[in-house]
Amino acid sequence: MSAALDEFCGSVFWNDSYLARPDADLPVCFQQTVLVWIPLGFFWILAPWQLLPMCKSRAKKSSMTKLYIIKQVLTVLLILAAVVELGLALLEDTILEPLPAVQFTNPSLYIATWFLVLLIHDARRLCLRRDSGILFCFQTLSLLCGILPFQSLVRRVLQEPISDLPRFILFFISYGLQLLLFIVSGFSDIAPETEEIRKKNPEVTASFLSSITFEWYTSIVFKGYRKPLEVEDIWELKDKDKTQAMYAALEKNMKIAVQKAQGELEKRKRKKRRREGDPDIGNISKAQSQDVLVLEEKQPKKKKGDKGDSGPHKDYPRGWLVKTLCKTFWQNLVLAVAFKVVHDGLVFVSPQLLKLLIAFVSDEESFAWQGYLYAILLFLTAVIQSLCLQQYFSLCFQLGINVRASLIAAIYKKSLTMSSATRKESTVGETVNLMSADAQRFMDMANFVHQLWSSPLQIILSIVFLWGELGPSVLAGIAVMVLLIPINAFLVAKAKNIQVRNMKNKDERMKIMTEILNGIKILKLFAWEPSFEKRVNEVRAHELKDLVNFSYLQSISIFVFTCAPFLVSLASFAVYVLVDENNILDAQKAFTAISLFNVLRFPMAMLPLVLSTLVQTKVSTARLERYLGGEDLDTSAIHHNPIPGSAVRFSEATFAWEQDSNAAIRDVTLDITPGSLVAVVGAVGSGKSSLVSAMLGEMENIKGHINIQGSLAYVPQQAWIQNATLKDNILFGSELDEARYQEVIKACALLPDLDLLPAGDQTEIGEKGINLSGGQKQRVSLARAVYSNADIYILDDPLSAVDAHVGKYLFEHVLGPKGLLQNKTRILVTHSISFLPQVDNIVVLAAGAVSEYGSYSTLLANKGAFAQFLNLYGSQEEDVSEENIAAGDEEQGDEDVEPCMEEGSDDVVTMTLKREASIHQRELRRSLSKKSTSSWKKTQKAPPEKVKGQQLIEKEAVETGKVKFSMYLRYLRAVGLCYSFWIAMGYVGQYVAFVGTNLWLSAWTDDAQHYLNQTYPVEQRDLRIGVFGALGVSQALFLLFATMLSAQGAMRASRVMHQQLLSNILRVPMSFFDTTPTGRIVNRFAKDIFTIDETIPMSFRSWLSCFMAIISTLLMISLATPFFALIIIPLSIFYYFVLRFYVSTSRQLRRLDSVTRSPIYSHFGETVSGLSVIRAYGHQERFLKQNEITMDINQKSVYSWIISNRWLAIRLEFVGSLVVFFSALLAVISKGTLEGGIVGLSVSSALNVTQTLNWLVRTSSELETNIVAVERVHEYTKVKNEAPWVTRKRPPPGWPSKGEIQFVDYKVRYRPELDLVLHGITCNIGSTEKVGVVGRTGAGKSSLTNCLFRVLEAAGGTIIIDEVDIATIGLHDLRKNLTIIPQDPVLFTGTLRMNLDPFDEYSDEEIWKALELAHLKTYVQDLPERLLHLVSEGGENLSVGQRQLVCLARALLRKAKILILDEATAAVDLETDHLIQTTIRSEFADCTVLTIAHRLHTIMDSNRVMVLQAGRIVEYDSPEELLRKQGIFSAMAKDAGISNTDSTVL
Repeated sequence: MSAALDEFCGSVFWNDSYLARPDADLPVCFQQTVLVWIPLGFFWILAPWQLLPMCKSRAKKSSMTKLYIIKQVLTVLLILAAVVELGLALLEDTILEPLPAVQFTNPSLYIATWFLVLLIHDARRLCLRRDSGILFCFQTLSLLCGILPFQSLVRRVLQEPISDLPRFILFFISYGLQLLLFIVSGFSDIAPETEEIRKKNPEVTASFLSSITFEWYTSIVFKGYRKPLEVEDIWELKDKDKTQAMYAALEKNMKIAVQKAQGELEKRKRKKRRREGDPDIGNISKAQSQDVLVLEEKQPKKKKGDKGDSGPHKDYPRGWLVKTLCKTFWQNLVLAVAFKVVHDGLVFVSPQLLKLLIAFVSDEESFAWQGYLYAILLFLTAVIQSLCLQQYFSLCFQLGINVRASLIAAIYKKSLTMSSATRKESTVGETVNLMSADAQRFMDMANFVHQLWSSPLQIILSIVFLWGELGPSVLAGIAVMVLLIPINAFLVAKAKNIQVRNMKNKDERMKIMTEILNGIKILKLFAWEPSFEKRVNEVRAHELKDLVNFSYLQSISIFVFTCAPFLVSLASFAVYVLVDENNILDAQKAFTAISLFNVLRFPMAMLPLVLSTLVQTKVSTARLERYLGGEDLDTSAIHHNPIPGSAVRFSEATFAWEQDSNAAIRDVTLDITPGSLVAVVGAVGSGKSSLVSAMLGEMENIKGHINIQGSLAYVPQQAWIQNATLKDNILFGSELDEARYQEVIKACALLPDLDLLPAGDQTEIGEKGINLSGGQKQRVSLARAVYSNADIYILDDPLSAVDAHVGKYLFEHVLGPKGLLQNKTRILVTHSISFLPQVDNIVVLAAGAVSEYGSYSTLLANKGAFAQFLNLYGSQEEDVSEENIAAGDEEQGDEDVEPCMEEGSDDVVTMTLKREASIHQRELRRSLSKKSTSSWKKTQKAPPEKVKGQQLIEKEAVETGKVKFSMYLRYLRAVGLCYSFWIAMGYVGQYVAFVGTNLWLSAWTDDAQHYLNQTYPVEQRDLRIGVFGALGVSQALFLLFATMLSAQGAMRASRVMHQQLLSNILRVPMSFFDTTPTGRIVNRFAKDIFTIDETIPMSFRSWLSCFMAIISTLLMISLATPFFALIIIPLSIFYYFVLRFYVSTSRQLRRLDSVTRSPIYSHFGETVSGLSVIRAYGHQERFLKQNEITMDINQKSVYSWIISNRWLAIRLEFVGSLVVFFSALLAVISKGTLEGGIVGLSVSSALNVTQTLNWLVRTSSELETNIVAVERVHEYTKVKNEAPWVTRKRPPPGWPSKGEIQFVDYKVRYRPELDLVLHGITCNIGSTEKVGVVGRTGAGKSSLTNCLFRVLEAAGGTIIIDEVDIATIGLHDLRKNLTIIPQDPVLFTGTLRMNLDPFDEYSDEEIWKALELAHLKTYVQDLPERLLHLVSEGGENLSVGQRQLVCLARALLRKAKILILDEATAAVDLETDHLIQTTIRSEFADCTVLTIAHRLHTIMDSNRVMVLQAGRIVEYDSPEELLRKQGIFSAMAKDAGISNTDSTVL
């Protein structure tokens, strides 16, 4: 071979002697062949593929740009240079002597190559990215290979005159041109047509260099540094990364895979049947019923086992999901594998190079060029390694988010098409969990999936190389590593138990906190705060105890983890030295081994993690496969054939909810003519709703079919409202037609509601329609149907949620013969009998079958079941309407306040607002029915608050920008400055010991040189091992000391901060709770306190240790080569800037991720709960689109975050590579003065520094993100408090003894910026007087009570109770001496006794007495625990009436001289109300009683009545007088149907 090449070149191809000298060089022939052919070979293998776009594409080429022209010109010049060279060779060959073949082949190869480059440049104009990666790699290779001939030519010129001038000049010209071409191709070439695309996403057009270094991302980082990023600033996704494209690919593969899996499922089922030995397999239904029996037997066991992954659940198609995902994302997987293999290979090159470098330093004879070569190679491997690693990570994380997105899209699509039987298997919560938890699991798994093969590979390679260094003694080190795994596992298990326990404590604490915040008004009115503060602090104490134990465990595991690398090396080296005295530890062995051990640490730590993730993913896979492989909705029984004269026709239709269950509707045959109004009536459970569901195709068909002609609109029984504006809820995706829209709103009685809502029809409706009352929701739902202008309307009892008169209005204007829908087909399910005479036909259902069908008169004449039904209910219905008119106030209670109470609405204010809104509505309805709108209009004059008080809830301040340094100090102060100092000292001690260990090791390895040909003294050996061990152990002990201290300190900080927060929140005035949503305060107690408890101490610790590690590494390198200190300065400046830029961007991106993630889940939850509506209207596509848009917004912020991490890592690893390069280079330069040991030490630490640099940035940004919690908690400890609870001036004992109240010109306002609510009230209330307070909504009745309790402080004037000005005494002194029975009964979790007497001030006898008077004694005596009966959250396990009675018992127990009764309008039945009234009359006869009345009946027997209007007293006299006066009071009485004072009997 060599001989042939010699002939080809006309000179020697290879001779070792060329290298064995100080000015080594490569033979010319080698330069001309191998160094030319390597780049060309690479190019010709890969380049032709780049021409494919030319053959395939029909697209137009994008226009030429300056860059493109420059590239082409340079390439043409290169062709010319090659042509000239070829011409020269031909000339010389003919004129002078024959030349060797190489002189002809190389120029010809180059001509062909550059010609191909021209073509490729042109072909790339068909692509978006006009720059070719292969060309770039080829140019890089070509330039690198060209350096060697370049330097040898330069050296030759310097030594002797040039023999071959033309070739010499040509080489430099073409090398220069190549260099220019290389530089030019580093820039992105953007055609004017693609400028738009580039603005949306520069990645698409970025050049190859920009792509591998993520340079295109820099502009976002700058932007993020200058101002906080918003979603708009983030670039769009590439088209192939959009949810739609990915899901399309997944769906295609999924269909095939699921079909296959279903086939296998059938096989399994058949086998099972055979096993069960069914004699007659042909008889399917029997087999099925047997299956069902088997299932039913198994079902009960499900509870105990795991979540039913195996067995009890129905069998499902399995094993297809992972395959499908691999098939969909195979390109990503293959690329990642390629990058990872290259990276893993290079990881092991560095230790080998280190070995060579140490050998080079220790060897006097070696040539300088070798050292430089090693240094450069170390640098190159580090750079290529980092480029590969970052590409690999980027691919992995992209795979992760893409898998997550396509899974979420699949789950979403499935939820829209799923059959009702499958839907029953999983609740909404579970499905949302599939989205959040299980898809997230897949995402985590995807990030690490390659570790499954890469970790074992790295472990095996490490062991092989280590064996080569140390022989069998390696096993000692590996044994230590393996032993540490179970120790860690044990610690983790223990920690997990503590965590679980602590979660319970946390939940308990949060439960109490939520209750406190929801019932804060009661706590304040009863002055119960201290008792509850004590309860929270008790739970918190338990929590902190567990927390500190957890931290101790953690510090032990950190201790073990820190010991690990050192123990491993100690074990290996000790065994190595002790086994055989010829074994001497020299620098090469020690430091190569240490770098290999460092390589080994990562896969060893990762493997167990990946395996546990794998196990979790397996569970998720099963859950997702069951869900996605479930049955789809089968709508084949719903036909759409045109049949003249029929809109809906049932033909012997029998439908069931599940395939094998009993039929819910049987043999229904009906024909409904177009444009008719058909009512469906029947007893409860007779199948009315099932009939509706069957029409909508939501049920399983048993036999027969339904024919529906035209489009449907559906109003469900429970209104489904989206989280959007009111207008969007009504339009529901249709175009806006203003005139029709107004008409619909008017017909659905929504106009008055729009006046009440803060922004009219643009008001944002909360989730599940939280800020609408039940009646309003139902009307919006109806309006949506009416607006959709369908042909057939299916109305499932829409009138049940609204009041009688509103129902009447809706029937007249919308549903009835004169309504908006008079020409449409309407099928109305109803319970209300009053409308039946006006409908065309009536369907009477009984037990799922049609028992009668016909018009009202026919059915009455038939005297069938329907006629009896009418006689039974008709009379009752009339009574009801009478009662409605008489007690016009009660309907409001049932209809409007209930929903808000059930929803557990946000805070006290929204509730009062809703209540007030609903009272307005009630009055509005009354005015609709009585047409006397004048009085209503007066109160409704657009309130001036619209401007100032309209925005009740202030927007939460989002901290942007840099966190103030004072926050860190505040946290450290909470920890204790003394603690902080000693913790820091502990870390310093650890790293001093660390440096000591390493220096000692390097001294130990230098012994090999000192005792070269002598025997190694045993005592020296033992000393070396002993001190090495001692230093290592002390390192770990220092760390243990520091972590234990930090556990104590962190607990102290947690305790202090929580205590401050809690005591302050309990002392802030009521107005704070009015303007702050409870959720926000709860968040401070939950998330932020959690961060302070657990995350911040961790972040602080890891930051400190990273920081110290980097400092100690740099120190060691500087010790070895002092000049390194100079290089540190520019590197650290660069590092600092990258860090600053990155941290601010990354923090914003994390925030955007969490902000954009929640809409995905809430949109999904909404969709699932409104499925039948979405399907009925046929809007599935629109919702899918909506989901894709929401997903993409989240995807792009996550993607951006991923890239920002890669952007950072590439830059930092470059700094790391430079550190390695300079430490090696300086070692080479100062070769003579250094020992091998210190060089090994400096370079091996440098190799390790890259990861630490990365971590430092990570931990810094994490710390900065988390420290915000301190800021947020601090913000709430600074809120202004209300007046002190107890002041110096105490009221006299036994105050108030008489109970006289005087108001003197009293004024008050809710918040400083609002208008007065009470305008100077002056009145006297005598001792033991009974006073009723009445007035329309907003007249200031409730404000009056708030003033007495000083929930609102006076804006002027005073209130005097028994000669004491209440503004001068402490709040608790005041509140403990008044009693209130509040409007809505609030109870707390805890015993019944605690609810009555939280401070244990009364004896059991007194409590029983109070219960007896409150008519609760018998009830409580029947309870098993009696007084210790546990009340559940919000008192859910008592009826509303009982809750109200408990509140009465509270008041009876206190028995103060003044009682304020804020009358309970809502949900108290007349009986309870009567009980309360009589008790109050008898028991509080000798007290002053103020009753705030909503029903006039209750105050007709008061001594005096105070009538308030707009914050002033307009009438104040006895009820008899007021009735006679014909003023406001008598008008109100007339409305309520009271003509004289005798009619007060309830």
